[in-house]
Amino acid sequence: MARYLDPKNDLPFKRIFGEHQDLLKSFLNALMPLDKDQQIVSLEYLPAEQVPENPLKKDSIVDVRCKDNYGRQFIVEMQMLWENSFTNRMVFNASKAYVRQLDKNEKYYLLQPVYALAILNETFDKKTDEFYHHYRIVNDKKTDERIEGLEFVMVELPKFKAETWTDRRMAVLWLRFLQEVGEEMRVVPAELKKNREISRALDMCEEGAFTEAELYAYDRYWDSVRIQKSLIHGGELKGKAEGLAEGEAKGRAESLINVVLNGKRNGFSVEQIAVITGLGEERISEIFRSNGSDGEE
Repeated sequence: MARYLDPKNDLPFKRIFGEHQDLLKSFLNALMPLDKDQQIVSLEYLPAEQVPENPLKKDSIVDVRCKDNYGRQFIVEMQMLWENSFTNRMVFNASKAYVRQLDKNEKYYLLQPVYALAILNETFDKKTDEFYHHYRIVNDKKTDERIEGLEFVMVELPKFKAETWTDRRMAVLWLRFLQEVGEEMRVVPAELKKNREISRALDMCEEGAFTEAELYAYDRYWDSVRIQKSLIHGGELKGKAEGLAEGEAKGRAESLINVVLNGKRNGFSVEQIAVITGLGEERISEIFRSNGSDGEE
């Protein structure tokens, strides 16, 4: 029985979509918001960004860049972890690709649209069950009016359910492929095996198709993802804890102020209030002054 590697991992993902134009074309036509008469017919790969080697950031490197027969550019990413800065980086990369189309003195009408597609292995929008998010530049009051140039698609893979996309067969197959294939899979679903493109992608995920060195790199990638996840989520937990501590401290301070003011209203002396609250007499006098009283009845 064949053992399959997870196609969300950097190594098999780039092998499938970064080395086989027909599979990338099928993937993009299935997932991108392209009109039927604007489907990609052919494409060519563009050089990837030169990103410094950093094992803690491998999962955030742009995976695949290409240009189609219309001159449109596509940036494809497999994002294992969600960070709040991800959308900023996505806009930055797409904008940079858009600007770099022109050399000096070339005309603006030569510019072609740039599309950015991110497959996210984490949930970022917890307010909705929608997993497919399409963003573009539109008129705020007339959303059918738009400015061409940049479009963004983010797919939250954990939310995806095949039954919600009955009208997009290839999109469902590709997302199921990313969602279901991996080391834990024992039986390949028949629907995936029957499709020619998906079947080829499956073959590329078989463990036997990788060298020992590549399998080592595959494992290192997961190690880097785990480390970064710990750093990100550890920072989030620390921030939440600090926020709670700050909130609790603020609540305690407000309670003490109320005790001081209630003590004054009930005729207690500063000395008595100091014994009750544990506050110094000077601090009690400050509270009186800040609340419109000098402490004297």
